Amino acid sequence: MRHYLDFEKPIAELEGKIEELRRMSEPDGLNIAEEVSRLTSVADRQLRTTYARLTPWQKTQVARHPDRPKAMDYIASLISDFTPLAGDRAFADDAAVLGGLGRFRGRSVMVLGTEKGSDTDTRVKHNFGMARPEGYRKARRLIELAGRFGLPVLSFVDTSGAFPGIDAEAHGQAEAIARSIEACLEAPVPLVATIIGEGGSGGAIALAAGDRVLMLEHAIYSVISPEGCASILWRSADKAQEAAAALKITAQDLHQLKVIDAIVPEPVGGAHRAPTEAIDAVADQIAQGLKEMEGVSGDELLRQRRAKFLNMGRGL
Repeated sequence: MRHYLDFEKPIAELEGKIEELRRMSEPDGLNIAEEVSRLTSVADRQLRTTYARLTPWQKTQVARHPDRPKAMDYIASLISDFTPLAGDRAFADDAAVLGGLGRFRGRSVMVLGTEKGSDTDTRVKHNFGMARPEGYRKARRLIELAGRFGLPVLSFVDTSGAFPGIDAEAHGQAEAIARSIEACLEAPVPLVATIIGEGGSGGAIALAAGDRVLMLEHAIYSVISPEGCASILWRSADKAQEAAAALKITAQDLHQLKVIDAIVPEPVGGAHRAPTEAIDAVADQIAQGLKEMEGVSGDELLRQRRAKFLNMGRGL
C-alpha cells in the first residue's frame, strides 16, 4: 500500500478513485477505461505540478519517505559480488553502517552506506541509520583498506545524524566521526559520495567528504535537522518549516553554494515511486564521476580534494 505525505492528499484522493474504478465491473452507460484515463491524466498533472514546487520542508518529508530506496537497495542493485566486511577491530560491529568489497560495472570498489532499514525489525536492527562510534571506525578502516589496494570508494548516505546516546559519547563519538572525515580527506583513491535521503550533520559528512558529492533531487543535507534548529532558535519544534527554509538544505541550494557537485534527477513524484529508475540515474552519475578521475594520481586527488573543501564558502 502506497504511503502518502501530508501535501499529497489531493493526489491520494485522485489515485484512490482510479483504483476504485479499476476494481469496478463496467456498468451500463459508463466507459470506465475512458474515465480512468481522464483521472490518470489529472493525477499525473497534479503530481508534476506538486513536485515542481516543493518547499524545503516538503523536500525534507520526501527525503524521509519510508518507501524511499535505502543504501541496501543501492548496493543490491549496483554492486555485484558484494562481500560485506564487519567490525571496527576495536569494539564491535555497527549495523547502521554497511561496508564491503564488490564490483561496480565491472570495476572493483569499496562500498559504504548508512542504512535506515525498511520495516520495524530492520529499522531497530540498523538503529534507524544512526551510527555509533564503532560504525565510523569501521568506515575509517575500510576507507584506509581501499587506499592501500587502490580501490575507489562509493558511499551512500542516508542518516538523520550520528547516534546521540550516552554510550556513544562515552565510546568517543566525536573522535570517531573526525577520524572518519580525516580518512575520507586523506584517501589516495577516488571517493564518490551520494546523499540518497537525509544527510544529517557530522554523521553524514563522515562518509561524504569526497571528490564528487552527488545528491538526489529531493534529498536534504544539513548541519542539523530542521526540528533541532527550531528547538535551538525558537525553543519550539513547531518552527521546523521556517528552519528548513533558512538552513538551505535542498540539493538546489547546496549546488548553488557549491557544497555538492551534482544533482541527480528523481522520477516524477520522488525516488519512492520508481526506485529502479532513481537507482539507475545515480549509477550513471557515479560512473561519470569515476570516469572524470581516471588516470589522476593519488597525490593530485588529495590536492584537488583539499582545494575543493578549502574553497567552500569563499566569495559568498
